[in-house]
Amino acid sequence: MAFIIKPLVTEKMTKITERSTQSRRLRASNKKSAERLGAVEETFSYVVKRKGKPDEHKEKKIFVYEKPARQRYGFIVKPEANKIEIKQEVEKTFNVTVEDVNTIRYTGKCSRRYTKAGLVKGQKSAYKKAIVTLKPGDEIDIYSNIEV
Repeated sequence: MAFIIKPLVTEKMTKITERSTQSRRLRASNKKSAERLGAVEETFSYVVKRKGKPDEHKEKKIFVYEKPARQRYGFIVKPEANKIEIKQEVEKTFNVTVEDVNTIRYTGKCSRRYTKAGLVKGQKSAYKKAIVTLKPGDEIDIYSNIEV
């Protein structure tokens, strides 16, 4: 049974996926977590300015580590699909290894229009969005199936 309706290629989804596809330098909160994450110790200097007192130069040691990039893709899926079914469907369709699946449910919004005939009420359909995180090195080419 096909649970994936269509891939999401919107401006908002592109921002989410682009943010996760870049490596980032982060600070570890303490020495214990720095050792676990393989962080490198760095020092940086800063100036403390106080009113009526001379400027004070200080140095601080921080632990910096690099968070590797992760490929993320969004799909609109059927509302009854669960994470396991979405994972199997993506792996089968695109021949990739899925690490994680996050799902978001959207409720159908009420819409009203004023026409000559009067007020027309309706409802947009509810849908579910899935954000799929792939194993490092895997990539999905959404546009490969398009023929001109």
